[in-house]
Amino acid sequence: MDDVVLISYFISLTILLIFASHGFVMLFYHNKYGKNRPMEAKELKEDKKVTIQLPLYNELYVVERLINCVCTIDYPKELLEIQVLDDSTDETTQLVARLVAEKQKDGFDIKQIRRSNREGFKAGALCEGLKVAKGDYVAIFDADFMPKPDFLKKTLRYFNNPKIGMVQTRWDHANSDESLLTKVQALALDGHFVIEQSVRNKAGLFITFNGTGGIWKRECIEDAGNWQGDTLAEDLDLSYRAQLKGWKFVYLRDFTTPAELPDEINALKAQQFRWTKGHIETAKKLLPLVWKSDMPFRIKLQCTFHLSLNFAFPITLLACILNVPLVFIKNSGPHEAFFNMMSIFILAFFSSFLFYLYSQKDVHTDWRKKIALFPLFMAGSMGFAVNNSRAVIEGLLSRKSEFVRTPKVKPGDTQPKPNYSARKKLSPTVYIEMLLAAYCLVGVVASIYFMEIAALPFHLLFFLGFTMVSSMSLKSVYNKK
Repeated sequence: MDDVVLISYFISLTILLIFASHGFVMLFYHNKYGKNRPMEAKELKEDKKVTIQLPLYNELYVVERLINCVCTIDYPKELLEIQVLDDSTDETTQLVARLVAEKQKDGFDIKQIRRSNREGFKAGALCEGLKVAKGDYVAIFDADFMPKPDFLKKTLRYFNNPKIGMVQTRWDHANSDESLLTKVQALALDGHFVIEQSVRNKAGLFITFNGTGGIWKRECIEDAGNWQGDTLAEDLDLSYRAQLKGWKFVYLRDFTTPAELPDEINALKAQQFRWTKGHIETAKKLLPLVWKSDMPFRIKLQCTFHLSLNFAFPITLLACILNVPLVFIKNSGPHEAFFNMMSIFILAFFSSFLFYLYSQKDVHTDWRKKIALFPLFMAGSMGFAVNNSRAVIEGLLSRKSEFVRTPKVKPGDTQPKPNYSARKKLSPTVYIEMLLAAYCLVGVVASIYFMEIAALPFHLLFFLGFTMVSSMSLKSVYNKK
């Protein structure tokens, strides 16, 4: 039995090391291609017809701010169309109708588009709006985004190359300092938006439209097969299909579009579940097409790595479970050679740390204060292993689920949180997280008892992660009750 545990643990850490080594690869590309810059037109001719799509579902608390922000975008009104794609089932519909009527009086070409059902969820709404859209270019903003007035003037100038199909801006975090939860999220997302997206784009690899804060050439959307609702990651799905068709994307690291981060743990869990499951669904759908294409091997390999990265969550969960008996095995038999060899896996930690360190140094003057949250980020990632592993399994089994929106509230708002997003009861995953917290505490105590100082930090991170995630989930549900 000892050998089964040791071999299983070694395999799981080897897989995690391979995934984590991606950080070294990104930093290598960061240095190699750092000077590459997307080509932009020196002058922008304001002659392009643009449609702005605002997909909504029960966004009572933020929809007014969104519409007001979009209507401040500096662009000729006669060339601008605004579609409010409203699938709401609450008072949002009446509020949108009033706001649209007011903006129409101000001379805006703005319409509220309603559907009889939510077929295809967000993808279905975008596709429905595109049928009647007037623009040759389509910008998309989720309800929690606040586009800057110069958004179109900054992004449209990159379509000077006819093969450019999409321009994505970097997400900024309007409420990143609101709580410890939002601070850790900002650190995590900066790794993707500051380093990964930018490096992939500069190195000629596939990047992703992040669902919002970007603008598409309509021809590109239609040529790639339009929006499709068969995955929970319609943005990733369309991005890959477009790039497989030969379209090029541009990522603007230094131009940001502010947005809110989820300020409540169950909202974050729902968002993470959707993103994780959507990645797995897209991998199943498109990886065969990637490998059948005539793209260079390095791009195929990076696409595979990108789409399969979320498999790290169930592997992390396995490592967590094996971590505790490992302490007892080490102190009950002659396995010294095996454990000496295990020290190589510390490279996974350094790879991740350097990746997020550079993401902070590149854009934040107070990067030292922000990177100090890295241990909490690591613990939180481990604490989300149950939630996200369930998403991976459902994606692999092709279990369909609803597109669960992320609840949003204005930053600094004192009014109650939207009760339409509240969970009536605890998710079963919370009970598992609580059990794992207790289980990992055994590992902490055993490490102290056997003086396994090298193993103690990892047991502590697992314990802290599951304790934080489960306790915050409990607090959130009972507060809402």
